[in-house]
Amino acid sequence: MKKRTNYYQELLADYSKPEPVAPELARTLIKSAEKFIGLKEKTLPEIGPDYTAEQIENENKEWWPTHCEALRQARGDLLTGEYRDDIVYFCQDGPYYGLEEQKSREKHWWALIAQPGVVMCWPIVMFHSEFVWFEWSCLDVETHEVTAKGSVAWARRGHRGGCHFKGEQLTFYRDVFASPELLDRLNTAN
Repeated sequence: MKKRTNYYQELLADYSKPEPVAPELARTLIKSAEKFIGLKEKTLPEIGPDYTAEQIENENKEWWPTHCEALRQARGDLLTGEYRDDIVYFCQDGPYYGLEEQKSREKHWWALIAQPGVVMCWPIVMFHSEFVWFEWSCLDVETHEVTAKGSVAWARRGHRGGCHFKGEQLTFYRDVFASPELLDRLNTAN
């Protein structure tokens, strides 16, 4: 039988289970997210001898826990900052071309998955060069029901490039649009 993989063994934090990370680590991850967004270059950098696929993969592994913590803390400003202005985003409501096109719809998703009483977790995450693939689910902490789930493929060119392509399948079992109260709670860049 093939040995099972702990997808978080080389990462700074484990987001595979619906449990918070230590508060100090969470603060550190949010600060790192802000730093990584600041490294994004205006032009998508080329993969080559000066910016290798291996370096990009390592940067994506460093970035991953910051993404998870930003979602758990409803930091829409950081989530938006992870994208390039010319992102291509494929999903059942899409496609979306460019950062502005997806904002009005995606904020509902972020508000629902980060709502009070729901914890998001990512049991599987895999990395290869600029590609990051993961599965996620949201659990109601009181009823233990799955409120939403999905799988996502990102093309993220490390810290210097950010996310230039995202493909996502989302399933919401409870709620489809966020209430005004949940949208107000979401810290967005809008």
